[in-house]
Amino acid sequence: MSLSAEQITAIADELAAAERSRTMVPLLTKRYPDMTVEDSYAVQNEWRRRGIESGRRPVGRKIGLTSKVMQAATGITEPDYGAIFADQVFESGAVIEHAQYSNVRIEVELAFVLGEAIDGPNATVFDVMRATEYVVPALEILSSRIELEGRTIVDTISDNAALGAMVYGGNPTDPHSVDLRWVSALLYRNEVIEETGVAAAVLNHPAMGVAWLANKLAQHGDRLEAGEIVLAGSFTRPMWVHRGDTVLADYADLGTLTCRFS
Repeated sequence: MSLSAEQITAIADELAAAERSRTMVPLLTKRYPDMTVEDSYAVQNEWRRRGIESGRRPVGRKIGLTSKVMQAATGITEPDYGAIFADQVFESGAVIEHAQYSNVRIEVELAFVLGEAIDGPNATVFDVMRATEYVVPALEILSSRIELEGRTIVDTISDNAALGAMVYGGNPTDPHSVDLRWVSALLYRNEVIEETGVAAAVLNHPAMGVAWLANKLAQHGDRLEAGEIVLAGSFTRPMWVHRGDTVLADYADLGTLTCRFS
């Protein structure tokens, strides 16, 4: 780590203020050119610690930038992860206040709900499949508190991997009963199809994203716990949404989910 504890706290303060005011802060990498990935996870952990201290309940993790389409959309080639709190989880059909987020976009994902803990650093796709109670269709709502143009992996991690919220729905499915690589989705905005994708775009198998996360958490002295929700990463490009938009994702046999932004 190259930043001091005081600098980590100052960045966390700045991001918290931006979240409250729905504004963006200038790129961290321009102001802290020596900032490392470990520094950025320290900022994120401070944000998570404050959330828990204030009474928010952690329920899982999100993985970002696991597919080529997302890496091409952001210019970042390394996956990252962030924390999910219970107040960020919506069921299908929810009406969501658009104004509570910044730079609002939607991603199409699979959510893994774990029946058992997964320990790194040598977790494999087989460990993930054994530990998963079910998978379910999910949408991730992106919300950026740091300028978008020129972001690096350090900026995205500090920004809790740009997580705003998630929506889940459709049919909870045993991961062994379907070829997860071939799960596909059609993403609609206001009844117009905007994006399509196949889950194999996530590291060739969406469970590989969860294995990557378990191994990354082990480097930070952490692990995935039973009962946690893990968003495995998007297999479409992010889709911009605006106030009044209705979003629907059709996952064929896994069902559909929808939300509307008020």
